[in-house]
Amino acid sequence: MKAWVVRELGSPDVLKYEDVDDHSPAPDKLRVGIEAAALNFGDLLQIKGEYQVKPDLPFIPGWEIAGTVLAAPDGTGFAPGDRVFGGVENDGLRSGGYAQETDVSPLAAMRIPDEMTFDDAAAFMVIYQTAHFALHRRGNLQPDETLLVHGAAGGVGSAAVQLGKIAGATVIATAGSDEKVELCKELGADVAINYKTQDFAEVVNEHTRRKGADVVFDPVGGDVFERSTKCIAFEGRLVVIGFTSGRVPEVRANHVLVKNYSVVGLHWGLYRSRNPAPILEATQELFDLYQQGKIRPHISARYPLSQAPEALNTMASGKTTGKVILVPDR
Repeated sequence: MKAWVVRELGSPDVLKYEDVDDHSPAPDKLRVGIEAAALNFGDLLQIKGEYQVKPDLPFIPGWEIAGTVLAAPDGTGFAPGDRVFGGVENDGLRSGGYAQETDVSPLAAMRIPDEMTFDDAAAFMVIYQTAHFALHRRGNLQPDETLLVHGAAGGVGSAAVQLGKIAGATVIATAGSDEKVELCKELGADVAINYKTQDFAEVVNEHTRRKGADVVFDPVGGDVFERSTKCIAFEGRLVVIGFTSGRVPEVRANHVLVKNYSVVGLHWGLYRSRNPAPILEATQELFDLYQQGKIRPHISARYPLSQAPEALNTMASGKTTGKVILVPDR
């Protein structure tokens, strides 16, 4: 089978498109033929060797896939032909999303609802689970509160805008271009700000009559994190998702004390090993919202598998919105 392999760390250009031995499935894993794989910013970091999880070389990158079960061990509840999506482990050359096939743990696989396409399924899990856990479990977002979403035209940001509106919040979104601002409005944001031409902290304070945002959803870090502390409400919650800006900010403890706000982190992947029960609960709720037509992943680009480095470089440049998908070469 064809797969993109990381044999040395670096930019997406280090990836090698190789014929990988399509060995028999691991005895405790599903073999899945991949119909769609979603790109994540964490893929870029992992390829560079800068992500907190560092697979041994060589490995196949890509965490999120959707496809059809080709083989399944007895007792797993799955059978060949089942449509599934799930997370993969970047386990050497056995498991990874940037490939034609992959091995998936039955515990990490879920059946795709009949109404859901492979593309939507591949794009669904990480962004909506991350947004759901950030807003509700870590941020304790309440109806009629104000939610500030940074990177709102991106994958997790676009999901947070949608879920914030469903939760009954007033959503203020930031993005880096006028085109992305328009997308945020289409996704449901009440106010959308081009942070490159406006001071978002001033806009938030003005819109909230100096009260500030009750919950800040921050996958950006850097200056955005620091400026967010200027417009967070009394007893607000600043939820740290990641650092797409490339800079990890420092928390000023005296400022946290003066304004009585909380800074909390979310590494959603830890729930898989530490406390998986809430994932199953959130999944059912999110499926229901999808089936009701209330949420849908925004997919801005689809690339054939053979163009994965180009897709990654385009995503890294900030030219994409929502999610980017790899699909089989036809």
